[in-house]
Amino acid sequence: MALTMNDVDRFEAARPRLEAIAYRLLGSASEAEDAVQETFLRWQATDADRIEVPEAWLTKVLTNLCLNQLTSARARRETYVGQWLPEPVLAGDPMLGPADTAEQRESVSFAVLALLERLSPTERAVYVLREAFDYPHREIAEILDITEAASQQILHRARKHVADGKARTEVDEAAARRIIDEFLAAATSGRTEPLVRLLTQDAIAVGDGGGKVPARARAFEGALAVAKFMRGLFKPGKAKRDLVGGSPDVYATTANGDPAVVVVLDGRVIGVMCLEVTPEGIAAFRNQVNPDKLARATRQWVATDHGEPLLRVF
Repeated sequence: MALTMNDVDRFEAARPRLEAIAYRLLGSASEAEDAVQETFLRWQATDADRIEVPEAWLTKVLTNLCLNQLTSARARRETYVGQWLPEPVLAGDPMLGPADTAEQRESVSFAVLALLERLSPTERAVYVLREAFDYPHREIAEILDITEAASQQILHRARKHVADGKARTEVDEAAARRIIDEFLAAATSGRTEPLVRLLTQDAIAVGDGGGKVPARARAFEGALAVAKFMRGLFKPGKAKRDLVGGSPDVYATTANGDPAVVVVLDGRVIGVMCLEVTPEGIAAFRNQVNPDKLARATRQWVATDHGEPLLRVF
């Protein structure tokens, strides 16, 4: 059936929330956009006048589309080249969704999105709907076709899985900038010791190139190994310039609520490195360099002013 302008407006009003749900469920901005578009097509094909609560209907359709996507994504990730990391979402992007509570901000962090990969699709859906969007168990049960008791039990399991790997400290924009400045000063000093002092003893560094950009298949583990890697990563060299096609600029921002280094070449984002900060120091560097996962970041980047770069590398 043809939608009226009122029906379209109702969907567009719900779009930011739907995109934020889909992104947390899938860890991919591009796949989230596709899921929301498919939800719109189904909204277009139904008789909207017969739907009593459009928001609930749209959320149920979207969530189940994402559950189907998660099931197939697991199979794809078994053959993924190298490490798989979520797609970064830069500060100011509405896909980040609500950020009123610590749980909401945490649910979109790179660290938690990586932890959510441990969960079953249903566990992930319950966790996201409850922790990030505060849906009551009654509504979650209706969305997922389970009982309220089952929803509560699933949330308990999911929280335990996620809590087992969390040690993140929230930082504001000013603190994030100080952390990035200190890190870049150490990384470009040419020495390992200043970097080691910034890291936790069990720090890790992992990159996702998707088989399209060189990235180590296994994570660097331990403060010394990570420090040596970072020192080498920021060391200038012709081979690096040839690889990326020039000398990119480096900026400090936040991505997924974490301090982040954004590397930009000719207006295109070619890398986003998220830092996981704990009271003991920087515990993880998660570096997304797969060009397929940086398209939305580039669109967001060119649409906003970021001032002068901190430095030019390579």
